[in-house]
Amino acid sequence: MESLRIHIPSELFAPAESSHFEGTVAIPVMKAGPDLYDFTGPLAWQADITNTGDALLVTGTVEGEAKTACARCLDEFSFPVTGDLEGYFLLDETKAAPEDMDDDEFEVLSSDNVIDLEPIITAALLLEFPLIPLCDEDCKGLCPQCGADLNEGPCGCAPTADDDDDTPPNPFAALKDFPFDGPQN
Repeated sequence: MESLRIHIPSELFAPAESSHFEGTVAIPVMKAGPDLYDFTGPLAWQADITNTGDALLVTGTVEGEAKTACARCLDEFSFPVTGDLEGYFLLDETKAAPEDMDDDEFEVLSSDNVIDLEPIITAALLLEFPLIPLCDEDCKGLCPQCGADLNEGPCGCAPTADDDDDTPPNPFAALKDFPFDGPQN
């Protein structure tokens, strides 16, 4: 990922001052749990940095289009993603953070007066990725016996007793006769 370091201008060290920054960033593949996310192009970001008196507050957004594989049918699909940027940087490391903040909710502004937006953008995107990525809520997935994409129509497998109800197919059905070694419980 390219550098997203913002050098804080001197006028931002006056209380109640604010500055606006924006740009684009090309992000390589990101991993969220077992899923990999790619982006169709550079992501647009914008950030406002405001001096609150004791700290610099960073707020803004990052947006673009993400691509990943569906958890049911494994087809790649894309979806819009918009993450909210938020960061809190203390101006003086000797001063205590607000009482309502934990230690991992703020940082101390570095001595070179630079804020790196990369971790803030990464965190904002990770929060927006779905827990289980699906190309469609009604995705039928793959046949557990032959692996055919059931979204394209029924496969040639013989129906099982489970096919009559609306429960999703058991993805581990193919392992039912697998000879596992070791103690069986």
